[in-house]
Amino acid sequence: MKQFAAWCQTVGRRVMPAASQTVTAYLSHLKRTPRKRTGRPYGPATMDRIIASIRSSHRAAGYEPPDTMGARKVVAGYREELSLAKDPAAVSKKAAPADRTVLREALAHLDRTTLVGKRDAALMLLGHAIASRGSELAPLDWPASFTDLPEGGFSVRVYRKKRKKWQDVEVVPDPDADLCTVTAVRDLAEALAHEGHTSGPLFMRIDQWGYMGAEMTRNGEPAGDPSGRISINGASDIVSRSIHRTGMPGKWTSHSLRRGFVKSARDAKVDIVDIGRHGGWDDRSKALIGYIDEEDSRGERNPLAKISRAGSEEQDDTE
Repeated sequence: MKQFAAWCQTVGRRVMPAASQTVTAYLSHLKRTPRKRTGRPYGPATMDRIIASIRSSHRAAGYEPPDTMGARKVVAGYREELSLAKDPAAVSKKAAPADRTVLREALAHLDRTTLVGKRDAALMLLGHAIASRGSELAPLDWPASFTDLPEGGFSVRVYRKKRKKWQDVEVVPDPDADLCTVTAVRDLAEALAHEGHTSGPLFMRIDQWGYMGAEMTRNGEPAGDPSGRISINGASDIVSRSIHRTGMPGKWTSHSLRRGFVKSARDAKVDIVDIGRHGGWDDRSKALIGYIDEEDSRGERNPLAKISRAGSEEQDDTE
């Protein structure tokens, strides 16, 4: 919004409430203007986020958001141009799915005897278990967000930001000790209690010397949650750092845990409806359908693979 406001000032246009033509002109400007850092214009995915930012900023300021149909047409045309030119910028860089296989490898590289190792393991396993975004993991409190279940697991009260509703997600013990979310979370809570932290944020900032909730500054000013809670970006950094240690290629963020849950569930042949309701997706969610389509197009669920196997078996019977 700061960049949009600065551009509006240079061309003599109103920032708020912005006219639809102003937003369209701004996106056209971005499409043809290389950035100093990269020498290239923003990609279509970033432009989509810029449009969303302009609209949400208007709402926050009490204004009716501008009509952005023209701006979106500019982005759509730009995306098509890049696609025809086979430019990688035309393809959105989705987070890679961190399923159980990926998590097992990443956890093997953690020292789970340390407070940092316990935190990172609990964050990744819990994020996968409740199919959460980083924005849903960071706010969790211990023990307030958790309720013990009779069978030994717990229920996590998580706020699904996209749907603007609370959900209680049950997490049960895993027979695989290395991948047991219940054990990892309780180990972390015990370690935090040993440090005198018995209630409040479950996932705390921990500095390189092992101090919890260390004060953060930016340009000499205090930064970060004063309670010591990690930020959403901090949650993504933990996932990215942990999985990159394995050498596995891919874009790894906290959203990898949410996508990884879908992959793990489909590998276990879990029904799509059950996957969606556990992860807080709407029954008509296009995002979930997209994840499912990607997983179902691979391996044993690929129709061509099944047809090929059936044809091979048929040939064997004939012979």
